[in-house]
Amino acid sequence: MPAPPAASWRRHAASAAASSSTRKTLLLLLPVLLLLLLFVLSRAPDLTLSPAAASSRRLSAGVRPFDCYASQQASPVFASLVEGVPHPFFYSLADMGALPDHPHKNIARILKGKRFRKPDISETIQQLLGGKVGIGSRGVVVDVGANVGMASFAAAVMGFRVVAFEPVLENLQRICDGVYLNRVQDQVVVYHAAASDRVGNITMHKVIGRLDNSAISATGAKLAFKANEEIAVEVATIPLDEVILDAERVVLIKIDVQGWEYHVLRGASKLLSRRKGGAPYLIYEEDERLLQASNSSAREIRAFLSSVGYNHCTRHGTDAHCTKN
Repeated sequence: MPAPPAASWRRHAASAAASSSTRKTLLLLLPVLLLLLLFVLSRAPDLTLSPAAASSRRLSAGVRPFDCYASQQASPVFASLVEGVPHPFFYSLADMGALPDHPHKNIARILKGKRFRKPDISETIQQLLGGKVGIGSRGVVVDVGANVGMASFAAAVMGFRVVAFEPVLENLQRICDGVYLNRVQDQVVVYHAAASDRVGNITMHKVIGRLDNSAISATGAKLAFKANEEIAVEVATIPLDEVILDAERVVLIKIDVQGWEYHVLRGASKLLSRRKGGAPYLIYEEDERLLQASNSSAREIRAFLSSVGYNHCTRHGTDAHCTKN
């Protein structure tokens, strides 16, 4: 039996009221849902380089910034905070020593509940960036021969952006460890390449067990550790001038490449020719034996630096620190 018209109207009115109430509830909840979504997205891990770190980088000769999240994770991982620096940071060891009988000294320190020993370059970087070199807006630190990131992370945890170059894959994987552990994926860009004076490829000699002494010169690679096995590998080369943008404020360049320093500097002629006030503070290793093994010399480097305006250099151990007066 059909319902009376009045009853049908009441059901329709009740349904319309319920629908209107639902729409009002959704409208009230919408801002809350949007805020919740934004919060979730802000807490999610950033698995790519941030726009600040990646979008401004030039693609040089087909060499893109290394993607840590797409690379294979190295293992085992021995990492710890560094002791005795104003801004502590983590780094991960690439050379473990002879496990298990003769581990690296820093592994022994972990087992004793101690932090990693302070690397000299880390302390130097933080002292300089905490002083007049770092005054003003946070600029860029260029780390050439980054090894496992002891200079890169010393700068990154202070808020500086870092562009690093490291041709040895095993070291590069440890830089990736440091990127994760120090939470600096939006500040550190690293290239799997050797900085040099031309775009191309070159043979590099890895020193097994002492990857920090790997060198482009086979003679240089064997100078300190003649008994260690040495493996020749081909790596990409990139001049700094092909990577660093003209608009970037570079505050410091650190170069430690086992005798290849002259070629790195030649590839940064444009960057080093910036006027005083905009020219970066320069640190490079000046070891005459290693330089001669790569067919260059300290005299040749000093002459080149003078030609681009770096006329004040002082020695600090085996490193030279140079500025424009």
